[in-house]
Amino acid sequence: MTGLSKRWLQHNQVAVYAVAVLLAVAIGLGVPSASPVLEASIYPVLAVLLYVTFLEIPFVRIRRAFRNRRFMAAALGTNFLVVPVVAFALTRFLPDEPVLVVGALMVLLTPCIDYVITFTELAGGDAEQITAATPALMLVQLLLLPVYLWLFVGPEVAEFVEAGPFVEAFVVIIALPLLLAWATEFRAERSERSRRAARWRDAMGWLPVPMMGLTLFVVIGSQLPRVRDSLDSVATVVPVYVAFLVVMPLVGRLVARLLGMDVGESRALVFTSVTRNSLVVLPLALALPAGYELVPAVVVTQTLVELSGMVVLTRVVPAWLVPDSFASGTVVEGGTGD
Repeated sequence: MTGLSKRWLQHNQVAVYAVAVLLAVAIGLGVPSASPVLEASIYPVLAVLLYVTFLEIPFVRIRRAFRNRRFMAAALGTNFLVVPVVAFALTRFLPDEPVLVVGALMVLLTPCIDYVITFTELAGGDAEQITAATPALMLVQLLLLPVYLWLFVGPEVAEFVEAGPFVEAFVVIIALPLLLAWATEFRAERSERSRRAARWRDAMGWLPVPMMGLTLFVVIGSQLPRVRDSLDSVATVVPVYVAFLVVMPLVGRLVARLLGMDVGESRALVFTSVTRNSLVVLPLALALPAGYELVPAVVVTQTLVELSGMVVLTRVVPAWLVPDSFASGTVVEGGTGD
């Protein structure tokens, strides 16, 4: 029965997410006073989501993932060489309003370090590779975001970007759940009380889809009131975000083919190429000086567009873009670094 229930959740995950989004819209528009409570729950909910996701990953394989220099180079190169070019080109189509350009660039230039793991897992990608890459992705975006903002916009914005929100998010959302998941698996496999720990791990296996739905609910429900009062201006960035969702999966697929990656790695590269760090960038956006009050709304809009797009991509990537029969190009010699 447990297996059947889990399969039902997996097969009907789109419906679960749709209900969560509809409820979030209803709460966000109908009960805006609930926004502070929902916003305060974003990090805890994300932490639980990543914990149950990490439990699905065989940790013995993560050490091999760290040695996969080919994937690490592809993830870093795609996110910090290709994405900036795409983001800069797309933002040229925005109205000549610095606040819109700043908001769009802040979120598009920062790759996701949290729920990208969940989406990769849901699409049958190699979640271990994403997990292993998150520390590097977090560190490099921390270093390069001010540089790219300085190049694309000017020094007046770059100087306000601080490390604190990035480090806090990584510790709370990535490091702590990862350590707890590792401890759970270690106890389930080696401890004298392994039976109890194994039952706990099995029970947690029910949660990835419901927790993803809850994540959609708290993010959209908490942030929608911010966007509602600026819909006309904010709406102009939606086509840019949609275009990014279309372009980057194709770029990720192309890079994966050129590097001869297998199906799991290719799907992982697609998702790290397209998912952005909007939830972590939001505190940075809120900290910007007077004159940039609309930036948080621009960032949140990317969250709404991306999460809706991810529901589609978790189906499209394994079914069409990188199917099980995906034919890679010639494998690069010594690519795994083993």
